[in-house]
Amino acid sequence: MKKLALALVGTVAAVTLATGPAPAAQAAGESYSAPLTTAIGSLPVATEVRTGYDRAKFVHWIDADGDGCSTRNEVLDVESENSVTCGNLSGGRWYSYYDRVSWTNPSDVDIDHMVPLAEAWDSGARSWTAAQRQAYANDLGDSRSLVGVTDNVNQAKGDQDIAEWLPTYDKCRYLREFVAVKIRWRLTVNSTEKTAMQNLAAGCTNTTITVTRAI
Repeated sequence: MKKLALALVGTVAAVTLATGPAPAAQAAGESYSAPLTTAIGSLPVATEVRTGYDRAKFVHWIDADGDGCSTRNEVLDVESENSVTCGNLSGGRWYSYYDRVSWTNPSDVDIDHMVPLAEAWDSGARSWTAAQRQAYANDLGDSRSLVGVTDNVNQAKGDQDIAEWLPTYDKCRYLREFVAVKIRWRLTVNSTEKTAMQNLAAGCTNTTITVTRAI
């Protein structure tokens, strides 16, 4: 399977969130590493703001590297349990960890934005440039950002955060990946969301999360 090393577009400028600059602000490309509970504790709390949200402001499934394959197909290529190419997905098999179901037809698989686009907007992306929102929506720089899952499960998740929706299985993995994406993109959480994260983490292994900052 093709290994992805696509550069993010337009993510060099730091974003100032509603709560002010991130503590000890690191530049894009720098690494953050902390145990899960510490990582959750580091997430800044702010009120979510949906005003002005439009899904079209997150242009996605682009062909960033010009190889003729969309971001969606790039993810399907990498996540297939059988060898495929992004230009020919025939013979692929995809495992949806949310519901522990495997699929052989790519049309049965949605590519889920781990932190939904609307949730990202609420949590800071409303202050980003159009280029940064596009980079977020097509983030191939971290395998946790985009994940192939059963289509109707993704639709059930919608734009909900950790406090509002969890997968049937592997909830601790889901929490770790959700937190990693929030940190990678310097997104905030609201107080209810943070409490839900902390409560869930209490029953999970306190695994270290390592993230490369996107902005």
